[in-house]
Amino acid sequence: MIYLDNAATTFPKPPQVISAMANAQRNLGANPGRSGHSLSIAAAEEMYRCRTAAAKFFNAPGPECVAFTLNCTLALNMVIKSVLNPGDHAVVSCLEHNAVMRPMQAMTGSGVTYTQAQVVPGDNDATVANFRSVLRPETKLIVCTQASNVWGIRVPVERIAALGREYGIPIAVDCAQSAGVVPIDVQDAGFDYLCVAGHKGLYGPMGTGLLISKSGRMPRSIVEGGTGTSSDSLIQPDAMPEQLESGTPNLPGVAGLRAGIEFVSKKGVPAIFSHEMKLVQRLYDGLSRREDVRLYTERPEALHFVPVLSFNVEGLSSEEVGQRLNRMGVAVRPGLHCAPAAHSFMGTLKQGAVRVCPSAFSNINEIDRFILDMMKIRAK
Repeated sequence: MIYLDNAATTFPKPPQVISAMANAQRNLGANPGRSGHSLSIAAAEEMYRCRTAAAKFFNAPGPECVAFTLNCTLALNMVIKSVLNPGDHAVVSCLEHNAVMRPMQAMTGSGVTYTQAQVVPGDNDATVANFRSVLRPETKLIVCTQASNVWGIRVPVERIAALGREYGIPIAVDCAQSAGVVPIDVQDAGFDYLCVAGHKGLYGPMGTGLLISKSGRMPRSIVEGGTGTSSDSLIQPDAMPEQLESGTPNLPGVAGLRAGIEFVSKKGVPAIFSHEMKLVQRLYDGLSRREDVRLYTERPEALHFVPVLSFNVEGLSSEEVGQRLNRMGVAVRPGLHCAPAAHSFMGTLKQGAVRVCPSAFSNINEIDRFILDMMKIRAK
């Protein structure tokens, strides 16, 4: 199987990720931070190792600013439902995943409003101007993807964060499709909240994510429960990470995520990005020679894209193309990719698109094979 569905989750995982998870199951089986015995302490130390690795990787102020979540979706929900109150207004981009759009829509039931700002691919000045134009006195949060999970379009979140600081509005950045692929510096960029998927570009296991708060606090938690600390109080701790980490954590997942972060750090984010972008550009060039293949963006370049490419074949649904490729031993993802806003933006809401995303483990031979297989897929 040629696996090119890495925008959904990276596969394969590095051997050290699998080893770290197995070690946690074999040797760190106690509940971290819940007991004083040596096994529990060793488990807690593994949690701290990952927290420290994540803080260093994203240049967060400290490990206490890093909370573990089930996934990036939960991290986004935590921010949106913690920061916004009835009467507040939020701004999102027109490329958001349902991990942003559904909680935003749900919040309208409690009196929150939101506006979608138009992204102009390749024109960051226009994009920032569009964000500025929809800000209101009651705007209390900007939520923005760093890169579209469908089109690979990069959004100038660093400049949008600066815009937010100008107006005193915090920003939450969805880096599900960019973490581990492009450099991210929480402090230098001025991101108030960074929401991270552990299982994509960080090569951790599924069921892992991060929420990084630059201040080390959230306005409130949407989940309360046991934290292993202050157990005599019925009030949830108000400082991270305990504020956001109620209940028994996913220790094997966290151990795997730590190993994934170390894998990416060792290979280097710029090297991974360069490798994947060359593969996507080769694929784009190959598909562009087909008159019946519709490509929706300009040729992906480093400044304005991440290595994700979506297309369609005239006369065929995206699902049919995906099924035919699967029969040839190629894994891609057709459909709407849980991002109807991004498909509405490009006019593909009815048909969806076929998405391809390489990883650090993909190679040129696989891309060339994919291009050859596509030559066999034509509408009858």
